[in-house]
Amino acid sequence: MISRILTVALSCAAMASSACAQEAPKPVPPASAAATTFTADDSAWRTVPQDRLMYIETNQGKVVVELFDEIAPRHTAQIKALSKSGFYDFVTFHRVIDGFMNQTGDPTGTGTGDSDLPDIEAEFTFRRPADMQITLLDKRLIDQENSNGGTIDVGFYKGLPVATQPAMQASLTKDGKVKAWGLHCSGVTSMARSGNPNSGNSQFFLMRGPANFLDQKYSIWGNTVYGKDVLTKIKVGTKGETMDFVPDQMTKVRMGSDMPSSERLNIQVLKTDSAAFKSHLNSFKSPDGQYPDICDIDVPVRAQ
Repeated sequence: MISRILTVALSCAAMASSACAQEAPKPVPPASAAATTFTADDSAWRTVPQDRLMYIETNQGKVVVELFDEIAPRHTAQIKALSKSGFYDFVTFHRVIDGFMNQTGDPTGTGTGDSDLPDIEAEFTFRRPADMQITLLDKRLIDQENSNGGTIDVGFYKGLPVATQPAMQASLTKDGKVKAWGLHCSGVTSMARSGNPNSGNSQFFLMRGPANFLDQKYSIWGNTVYGKDVLTKIKVGTKGETMDFVPDQMTKVRMGSDMPSSERLNIQVLKTDSAAFKSHLNSFKSPDGQYPDICDIDVPVRAQ
């Protein structure tokens, strides 16, 4: 069986030393719950449809992830099918690294298992149309390796942190769209794979902290909108490394649309194109007018 590990982050033998130096990110302070007491007019909030909400019950608490069909449609379709079938019920978090991520989705708990469904073609990036509005920060990211040193805009699409080529470049492309991709910040969900980029199947990971060296190398398909604090409660360790390690587990996983209404949460995310969100962003500005790293900025969520 092929081991579906985070090869970029965990296999130094196949990487440059500079990448290996990032293998064990420094622990970050525990993340607060995604649900917030932030106040804004009702018109400033968007309600996430239940068919885009993945409810993950764990022995440490409930986590709810918003899926982005428009960014990674093949991955979200697979995640929805597996959740509906009950495939993820009682599956362990077989690899958990403090400050980095919680990996799960392997029914064998060994890191080599997956589902009977076909592997998924990579969706490391997506094509952003003109009507896909992104609220930009006053910050530019220069990425020599992945963007030929070009200027990249960084901001939020709905609640998801993303990077994108400037919209003005759309006029130069055949499809009238520009390249964009999600950013591996705390709470983001992404697909595990082997060395083959097109080998995603059932294993995925939830980010405990930021890891920008994974960007454009793994397929991001969702973002935690409830229970973000639970992500840092998941027990750290790797199954098989020590005899006494007993991993935490997902006890039940379902899409909201497959659950009784009494078990659903009304999840509302602050609209990132609203005046309320822009005011929220301004609260993060330093005296010299600079924003912190995008992974240090939260998007308010309320849940009922």
